[in-house]
Amino acid sequence: MTAKRKRFIAGATCPVCHSADTLAVWREDNSYRVACVKCGYTQGQDDDMISAKRPDKENIIGIFHPE
Repeated sequence: MTAKRKRFIAGATCPVCHSADTLAVWREDNSYRVACVKCGYTQGQDDDMISAKRPDKENIIGIFHPE
């Protein structure tokens, strides 16, 4: 397994210790992992997140396309 670059999630709050700006995300084994660098909390991507559907196009106001 190769080490992947961890990226911090700006403004995110840890659900366990409630510290802000301490969550890091990285990709591992074709799924995303999140960890708090302060308390050690970790969470993996579950099947519900992978199979989540996008909302109906009728309910979307607009899609942002950065140039």
